[in-house]
Amino acid sequence: MTGMGLERIALISDVHGNLTALEAVLADIEGRGIERIFNLGDYVGKGPRGQEVVDRCRELCEVNILGNWDDFLPNPDREYDSEALRWCKKELREDQWTWLRELPFCHDFLFSGRQIRLFHASSTSVHRRVRFDHDEAEYLQMFENTEATGDGPIPTVVGYADTHDPFYEADLGRTLFNIGSVGNSLDDPTPVYVILEGVPDSPDPAPFSIQFVRVPYDAHAELDIARELGMPELDGYEAEIIHGLYRGNHYANEPHTYHRRPRPT
Repeated sequence: MTGMGLERIALISDVHGNLTALEAVLADIEGRGIERIFNLGDYVGKGPRGQEVVDRCRELCEVNILGNWDDFLPNPDREYDSEALRWCKKELREDQWTWLRELPFCHDFLFSGRQIRLFHASSTSVHRRVRFDHDEAEYLQMFENTEATGDGPIPTVVGYADTHDPFYEADLGRTLFNIGSVGNSLDDPTPVYVILEGVPDSPDPAPFSIQFVRVPYDAHAELDIARELGMPELDGYEAEIIHGLYRGNHYANEPHTYHRRPRPT
């Protein structure tokens, strides 16, 4: 706790089996004296140590939310498959498959008089992506109650993850922010997480802040571990965690481009 009854909450997401990055971020959180950690999903896939990441997050995170990989990877009925997906699923324990798919969709709470909602990707589904360069309709839908979110209080602040592309936006009396990725950050591959500071459970307006934190770590050591464990698609993992280039672009031999769509002329 700090002055004025303020409290800090660390928001992490998209660790994607990268235990080296997770431990660096957890050490930074602990070093700041922050005791509450909320996780916005995608514990597994892409990286080699999903089993250990899940165990650490179950141990330390007060809130754990469903991500698209957490739903997709252990799904016995999923149609898309690859050697890498089979490897990542097999690396997990079967009890973790169940735990991941049963995680809650969102988390709602009151903080400094603001109604906050956290989810992984969008208000409708963990599999629907809302990118940095969205339009007004997409922005407004992020604040709506849906079948997925349930009928809680309408949020004025929404935090999400999924795109590995952190940003902050305030418009139309609301605030939308993306917390980026701990284990698979793109563009700048340095892990990023968010610290919320405010008065918990308070309906009254009070100071409120959103802080983005970058935490350097030894990405080459993480890559060496993936190599030693025999993880498939190692070159794709290297493109992401060393160069910040999405593996889909890497395998398609596509250049790294600016993430905002060109404006019509």
